[in-house]
Amino acid sequence: MEFQFLGLSLVLFCLLFGLCFSDDASKYFNIELSYITASPLGVPQQVIAVNGKFPGPTFNVTTNENVIVNVRNKLNENALVTWAGVQMRRTSWQDGVLGTNCPIRPGWNWTYQFQVKDQIGSFFYFPSLNFQRASGGFGSFIITNRKVISLPFNMPDGDIVILIGDWYTRSHSVLRTSLDSGKELGMPDGVLINGKGPYQYNASVPNGIDYETINVDPGKTYRIRVHNVGVSTCLNFRIQSHNMLLAEAEGYYTQQSNYTSLDIHVGQSYSFLVTMDQNASSDYYIVASPRFVNESIWQRVTGVAILHYSNSKGKATGPLPDPPNDAYDTSYAVNQAMSIRQNVSASGARPNPQGSFHYGQIQVTETIVLKSVPPKMIDGKLRATLNGISFVNPDTPIRLADMFNVKGSYMLDFPSMPLNRPPRVDRSIINATYKGFIEIVLQNNDTVVQSFHMDGYSFFVVGVAYGEWTQNSQGSYNKYDAIARSTTQVLPGGWTAIYVSLDNVGVWNLRAENLDRWYLGQETYMRVINSEPDPSNKTEFPMPDNVLFCGALSHMQKQQDPSSAASIIYGRSKLYYTLLMTLSAIISTCL
Repeated sequence: MEFQFLGLSLVLFCLLFGLCFSDDASKYFNIELSYITASPLGVPQQVIAVNGKFPGPTFNVTTNENVIVNVRNKLNENALVTWAGVQMRRTSWQDGVLGTNCPIRPGWNWTYQFQVKDQIGSFFYFPSLNFQRASGGFGSFIITNRKVISLPFNMPDGDIVILIGDWYTRSHSVLRTSLDSGKELGMPDGVLINGKGPYQYNASVPNGIDYETINVDPGKTYRIRVHNVGVSTCLNFRIQSHNMLLAEAEGYYTQQSNYTSLDIHVGQSYSFLVTMDQNASSDYYIVASPRFVNESIWQRVTGVAILHYSNSKGKATGPLPDPPNDAYDTSYAVNQAMSIRQNVSASGARPNPQGSFHYGQIQVTETIVLKSVPPKMIDGKLRATLNGISFVNPDTPIRLADMFNVKGSYMLDFPSMPLNRPPRVDRSIINATYKGFIEIVLQNNDTVVQSFHMDGYSFFVVGVAYGEWTQNSQGSYNKYDAIARSTTQVLPGGWTAIYVSLDNVGVWNLRAENLDRWYLGQETYMRVINSEPDPSNKTEFPMPDNVLFCGALSHMQKQQDPSSAASIIYGRSKLYYTLLMTLSAIISTCL
């Protein structure tokens, strides 16, 4: 019976492939989340592995490919995987956060299906629930150009991924408990580079810590992709004696400027072109050190890896390369942020230039100011807020509640401006207008530097400054070549302004990327719905057949039986499963 159905699937697959003339291939991946023991800072601790590895593997796909990812949760708590910066065009059902998806229960699996439509660049995936990213579960997700689209630089000799992030030797569940009890997390125990601790560059680093070594050949140029996958610390990234030519930021090619160091905020991703042009008298340091903190106290919280030329004559010695010396120069961070500009003449995922969308000439339809302040006690618990609202996720995901007319799951009353009222815990989301062009001002009145991320979109970072934003601030906006990205920094006591074109129907998470603030409620959702009839699903794909049910719809969820056909597909017949999922992806593409 199984093979008869497989044959039928093959026939349907071929027919549909011929009818659709689809050139978009499919990529199949497995993700198994599990606990393993590792000692990245010399102390044995429980970390979250992906397919037995910490950090997780890099997944490579090509523009417009259909991506099919089966996630099996072998943790002892609910989990979801989200894909920071991947826009999930027309299918927020696949976004992997609690406002869009019911969680994958322990021992269960769920299959994501999405197309990386019209995207290129450097992104990463991670578990989005319960502070789990603080224990791992992350890896790089790379979307390469189609061969018909030329790169705005010569083809590099190699591609290198570097994951940086602050790290605690306490588990994510212990960190979560600290926040639940009203305590701050405190200073991290270190910074990891590709899941490893610091090279022993001086006596402050203990013996026996495994460190990362990046092997290169002299004279070659490498594309180095750097992701800050940490908890809450901005890190300054630098490579001793080497210039880093910035080439891409979260899916958009940048004007190619040289940096000796660059601040990479939590959740951000960059590509650099680095030429190995030194004499290799010794190895070189790769450094990720904390920023916007008391750096003398935080000195031990520094990640150090080694850049090793194949003809190197010795080990790296001596002091680390210096971080920016801007303790008394507030303009440095602002100028660096605004120096990252889009290469408007380069082709991105499509052959048309990135600058062909003249965002600066479009009339803004709405301005939303989101104000963050230090966490406060609300109803006896420590909470973080946006515009005085500390968000709690609905029991029933938002779009699922829409489909089944679940009343009271959320409210469309998120204030567009800060209100003079006591903070509260609520389920308020933004009632956004499909095809609107909105301005969002992120006002950071907190004491720490913040990162904010938007799912489903890239936005134009038109302004960054210290102080309080006013309408007069709009006069300083970059309306020509602002970088488009999905995660932006907001300096403490400052603001960042972004423009967003709301052309992607769905429900999209807008959150603080700092895990502590996010966990404490500093997030909301934008509900972008096409109110016109859409019988052919041109603006939004239908609810997937394998959707998980929870909350008010829990009674609709079937238990996953190990002896079921689904288990056969996932466990015994990868070909069978791949064909079925590819068939589904092609159907979605053809609609």
